[in-house]
Amino acid sequence: MAEATDVVLVGGGIMSATLGVLLKELEPSWEITLIERLEDVALESSNAWNNAGTGHSALCELNYAPLGADGTIDPTRALNIAEQFHISRQFWSSLVEEGKITDNSFIHTVPHMSLVMNTDHCDYLQKRFDAFKSQKLFERMEFSTDRAKIAEWAPLVINGRKEGQPVAANYSAEGTDVDFGSLTRQMVQYLREKGVKTEFNRHVDDIKRESDGAWVLKTSDTRNPDGQLTLRTRFLFLGAGGGALTLLQKSGIPEGKGYGGFPVSGLFFRNSNPETAAQHNAKVYGQASVGAPPMSVPHLDTRNVDGKRHLMFGPYAGFRSNFLKQGSLMDLPLSIHLDNLYPMLCAGWANMPLTKYLLGELRKTKEERFASLLEYYPEANPDDWELITAGQRVQIIKKDSEKGGVLQFGTEIVAHADGSLAALLGASPGASTAVPLMIKLIHQCFPSRISSWEGRLKELVPGFGIKLNDNPQLAEEIISHNAKVLGIHYA
Repeated sequence: MAEATDVVLVGGGIMSATLGVLLKELEPSWEITLIERLEDVALESSNAWNNAGTGHSALCELNYAPLGADGTIDPTRALNIAEQFHISRQFWSSLVEEGKITDNSFIHTVPHMSLVMNTDHCDYLQKRFDAFKSQKLFERMEFSTDRAKIAEWAPLVINGRKEGQPVAANYSAEGTDVDFGSLTRQMVQYLREKGVKTEFNRHVDDIKRESDGAWVLKTSDTRNPDGQLTLRTRFLFLGAGGGALTLLQKSGIPEGKGYGGFPVSGLFFRNSNPETAAQHNAKVYGQASVGAPPMSVPHLDTRNVDGKRHLMFGPYAGFRSNFLKQGSLMDLPLSIHLDNLYPMLCAGWANMPLTKYLLGELRKTKEERFASLLEYYPEANPDDWELITAGQRVQIIKKDSEKGGVLQFGTEIVAHADGSLAALLGASPGASTAVPLMIKLIHQCFPSRISSWEGRLKELVPGFGIKLNDNPQLAEEIISHNAKVLGIHYA
């Protein structure tokens, strides 16, 4: 006998938690069930050590504003990402202010920096600063080629550096470090208090559509072969990180045909020496290597996890065929179907430099990886650093009318035409933009209810639908208020 519920959220990460809270606030009477394959929430991509924790607001990420062929820099994409992050911050601020989550220590003030180390890159960074400084959302950004000034911002990146080496940096005091695991756990705890059911150790065996339009999920208990649970729902969200592609394929919706996935794994060096961590308070992003995927931009980060301060450097990209860190090596081969084989082959052929880069990364020794860290922290002591495995990211491969198939970096909502099922595919910037992504999903899947929901949505996200960058006074009010509520203090 199937257990009926209004909404099923598959996956216990930041996306399901965000959508669950939004729907519970907009439609309190709806019954919601969250199911997770592991024993608790936030153990995969949302776990603090499975992501970089950067509040991605485009303050330091150079790949969001590359140098154009004409020698100019367009800040449009960076501004769009910054706007999205401020939507997320508004939502988090509302939850804290209304007492729905009680601990704002999931977010810390950690300045964001861009650091480059040759003449061409220094010239680029100057142009980037010039293109950004007139924008409201980047107005506090600073630029310097002066080593003494850069050392004030982040002494570890300057101390011991060779004399005469060109160096330049951008600095934004309003950057943040976010523990998405802590945030996810708090939101799910609030959902439990509001009556949302949580089912852990649940593997989705099958997804079927019934004649009346309802979705039926057959699940098994990963600890007990006899522990079957069947759920029947009017709305199904597949938010299981890299595992969402497999679930989307099980659903059989036509909109999911032709999608494939390319998994990229990552390693980081972590330093938990409190004396060293105390000397660095910044997220310092550099330029990506040629052929590297966007999530492989090197960065030396301050991390605040479980009340302790750490340093982290990486990532070092790698390849494993599992779609989740705790998934199966058969995930990739089993995801290849007749409808996505050609797009995947075309995308693979077109991205041979990425393949070459990943093979090179896989061959690196620990000593070779540490040499990359020394470029950003010249006096690093190898005894203080341990190599850890981060989460899996599955990049989207999709059909393309001209190229046959393309590898897409970013995130994408794939929804059934009637809005009864939606899946979130892709990765970066991911968690930082969870709120605007889930609001977009709500508009896409529940168009008839939006007018009745707009009032509450506006309370939760006062600036939704408004470009803060184009409204300086409103931006100042909203950003300052959110910073106060979340305990963000600009240096």
